[in-house]
Amino acid sequence: MKLLHIDSSILGDNSASRQLSGEVVKAWQVAEPSAVVTYRDLAADAISHFSSTTLVAAGTTAELRNAAQQHEAELSASTLAEFIAADAVVIAAPMYNFTVPTQLKAWIDRVAVAGQTVRYTEAGPEGLCGGKKVVIVSTSGGIHAGQASGIAHEEYLKLVLGFLGITDIEIVRAEGLAYGEEVRNNAMTAAQAKISEQLFAAA
Repeated sequence: MKLLHIDSSILGDNSASRQLSGEVVKAWQVAEPSAVVTYRDLAADAISHFSSTTLVAAGTTAELRNAAQQHEAELSASTLAEFIAADAVVIAAPMYNFTVPTQLKAWIDRVAVAGQTVRYTEAGPEGLCGGKKVVIVSTSGGIHAGQASGIAHEEYLKLVLGFLGITDIEIVRAEGLAYGEEVRNNAMTAAQAKISEQLFAAA
């Protein structure tokens, strides 16, 4: 079993999403000791944003690419290969200004690829990644789940994953983290309880 672990917070050791995503991965490894984990830190090793260079690189044969185009092509290929190979993905997704971090959006743009992870048919788009399980670690300073202010965060991620054919999605949520120490502690404790008592209860 191959597990892809994605972190995207810029806060380093102070990040709630990093803490919780790490706990999800550890719990998964306990439940499935044979799991092989690939880790990608989108803040420390940022993926460049989708650009005209990316598109030109994809449409240029390898021997004709310049250095920048070759870098873009290799980055796209390696990022996509990691995602396709994964049986499960843990995505740490803190909320920044009512949406996901720009670093995470850059990763999404590299894995949502027509002909690879989704295809278009006469009946509409068809996701090609239906066998994967995804755990989204959702954190926010305020309370947004189920509200209009959360549509571009959790709902956006579920929309993108569904577009790729992924429907087996679990959310570990810690919100209200900026509402004071007591609220933060309660939110983190509830998220940790879900990880330990619910996510892998059947394992």
